[in-house]
Amino acid sequence: MAQRKPMTMAQKILAAHTGREHLSVGELVDVPVDMVLANDITAPIAINEFARLGVDEVFDRERIALVPDHFAPNKDIKSAEQCKQMREFAQRYGIVHYFEVGRMGIEHALLPQEGLVLPGDVVVGADSHTCTYGAVGAFATGMGSTDIAVAMATGSIWMRVPSTIKIVYSGERRPWVGGKDLILHTIGLIGVDGARYQAIEFCGPAIETLSMDNRLTMSNMAIEAGAKAGMFAPDAITEAYVSSRAKRSCRPTCADADAEYERVIEIDVSAIEPTVSFPHLPSNARPLSQVGQVKIDQAVIGSCTNGRWEDLVQAAEILKGRQVHPDVRCIVIPGTQEIYLEAVRGGLAETFVRAGAVFSTPTCGPCLGGYMGVLAAGERCISTTNRNFVGRMGHVDSEVYLAGPAIAAASAVLGYIGGPEQLGR
Repeated sequence: MAQRKPMTMAQKILAAHTGREHLSVGELVDVPVDMVLANDITAPIAINEFARLGVDEVFDRERIALVPDHFAPNKDIKSAEQCKQMREFAQRYGIVHYFEVGRMGIEHALLPQEGLVLPGDVVVGADSHTCTYGAVGAFATGMGSTDIAVAMATGSIWMRVPSTIKIVYSGERRPWVGGKDLILHTIGLIGVDGARYQAIEFCGPAIETLSMDNRLTMSNMAIEAGAKAGMFAPDAITEAYVSSRAKRSCRPTCADADAEYERVIEIDVSAIEPTVSFPHLPSNARPLSQVGQVKIDQAVIGSCTNGRWEDLVQAAEILKGRQVHPDVRCIVIPGTQEIYLEAVRGGLAETFVRAGAVFSTPTCGPCLGGYMGVLAAGERCISTTNRNFVGRMGHVDSEVYLAGPAIAAASAVLGYIGGPEQLGR
């Protein structure tokens, strides 16, 4: 009898999809996929390549999601043409999960909410932050638009099986420390290429109590450490989140207890303060106590990283009864229409507007310097987004500081980067 070979989450999910009992790190495999994703920037390129393949149908019209979110609602003629091309492709091929303006959301907030990405899935998307879905226990990764065209046609992708880093979080979190602070601290520790073409398994006692919204934030930014995927083992929190949303059956998958890892990193979360990443890399992370009074011109609360319900609740708790600093523009963007509606029903929208903030329809907009918050030369922004590269949110001489919603909201009131404690919270 052959000896069983232990596997990580990534290995087990990919092996299950390829019908193999075992996959070794470094193997090149063709992997069937459960969901293929593209947005209004990346889909047009994929659609053009799809046309060149000469196929008559997509592999499965229920396993493709097309989401206009980056420049939608359309900001100009070019973006309107891109969305039109995606819309016509969806109509022609009967794509079930095409999300029009008014029904859409920011893609990586929308797909988990709609139950389209599930534990044990293989998900590929023409967007680097597709790794977000690792929070529900999927193997999810970003790919180029040409790869996505092939996936839409064939239902499979070609890839190398990654090795895995296991990161174990223990201890009690401090007040106002959430998933964003944990992941910024982690990226600061290992660097922007510390997990290059590797999967990350987030685990440990401090993770077991972390909400799904916070887990989604952490998996979202795994790519900022160079990771192929950032994964959480499915547990009771996963089941509670997925059970009411799932549109199909799933195969929850955990690593073998004796799986082999590239390395194991231990992190004591009790030592982590609210964290801010300075320009121009997410790895340039500093605890709030070492930030100093950095004056800001703009605060953005939203994006596929921190535009979920718990993020807005936290920001509203800080902004309620206060005013955004007169020298600051505060922009709040819910991740989906459902979250937008709940913010209206729950009074959060009124809190934001009364505080002097803009409350926007769901869009990626300012995160990539697209619209709804583009920065001019010399301006500084504190943002709950995921990247702060040179020119990421506008002019190459602007600066982006990354933080969680509590820091962003408090900073909007203070006029400089600071925390809730400085407001007496």
